[in-house]
Amino acid sequence: MRLTILAAMALTVSCAGTPEPQWWKGNLHTHSLWSDGDDYPELIVDWYKRHGYAFIGLSDHNVLAEGERWVEVIEHAGGVANLDAYIARFGRDWVEEREDPERHVVRLKTLNEYRDLFEERNRFLVLQSEEITDRFDSKPIHVNATNILELIEPRGGGSVREVMQNNVDAVFEQRRRTGRPMFPHINHPNYGWAVSAEDLIHLERERFFEVYNGHPAVHNEGDSLHPSAERLWDIILAERLNGGREMMFGVAVDDAHNYRALDSAHSNPGRGWVMVRSSLLRADSLVAAMERGAFYSSTGVELATVTVTSEGMFIAVEPEADVGYTIQFIGTRGGYPPPMPIETPGDGASVRYLYDAAIGEVLAEVAGTSASYSFVGEELYVRAKVMSSKPKENPYRPGEVEVAWTQPVRPERR
Repeated sequence: MRLTILAAMALTVSCAGTPEPQWWKGNLHTHSLWSDGDDYPELIVDWYKRHGYAFIGLSDHNVLAEGERWVEVIEHAGGVANLDAYIARFGRDWVEEREDPERHVVRLKTLNEYRDLFEERNRFLVLQSEEITDRFDSKPIHVNATNILELIEPRGGGSVREVMQNNVDAVFEQRRRTGRPMFPHINHPNYGWAVSAEDLIHLERERFFEVYNGHPAVHNEGDSLHPSAERLWDIILAERLNGGREMMFGVAVDDAHNYRALDSAHSNPGRGWVMVRSSLLRADSLVAAMERGAFYSSTGVELATVTVTSEGMFIAVEPEADVGYTIQFIGTRGGYPPPMPIETPGDGASVRYLYDAAIGEVLAEVAGTSASYSFVGEELYVRAKVMSSKPKENPYRPGEVEVAWTQPVRPERR
């Protein structure tokens, strides 16, 4: 595969002694028995490595995999079957058990204990991450922190927006204090219908949110009162860029919790990921690449080329046999009608806004494995979406097909 990024996106240059840039497949949002996942972290990391991932961030709720923790075998889904698989894969000398007439428990290994089993230079990397799990009133507000050094306790706040901002700020405060490259991203905004477009528009310093989450309970598609996650993305981009704020990038994740029951009723691995373009498989290189927007998000579609110049965009798919593709270029032109306030009684917000259909227009659509779009100079941003005819393996909802999303770019204004 090959990615060329020019002008509006970052240009990755290979210097003497620096490896050529390549794609690294990774998942940023995953859970284990350290919080509410149903399997041992080593088995989870092993699954991702065996399935072609280059990096994984286990982001358990409000906890890092450190210190001493024991879990009762019968308490988690799968029970003894999970323990049998754990012992079969890593051996009885690795697995620490304790048993008495009342309890059979297993000690969870820490990240520092198990990471050397899997990490290989420029082949596989484990990132220390956390899902900072907070709320305002009854609304769940979750912020992922990728590549953190220390646990971040939820900060709380007096509104949904303030809770998000306080937790985002906590990640950047740790980054400033420690010098470690890390970033936050907003998880599943429609989960519990907690986060509005307006909250995300005005969030400061946040550059990432989940445009796709593989958990069946997070409402990616929205409903009659709430926009889909992808529609949220266009609203956020239009309003932020129109107001002189930063770009927002969209990530796809698994949010996996269940590793034994594999069906649409459970949150399973292998549903959503990011493909990051970097010369090195190192945390600092991955963070820097993602902050440049040098990645795309996918649920199965692979891209061969993404070329962006001052004149336009070109997209080419890495095609599969007997699979059809539709490439859309989506964007918003300047001068769109302003949002209209609407009352939404009963959904927890006194006022929301109705955004015009001119936000997130399909500017061009091509059926095939490649397509180009020429900027006209009026666009606030342009992004590409590639939809395939291939049904998603183990979808989180019936009828799901494989998709990929490039990151938005801002054309030069004319």
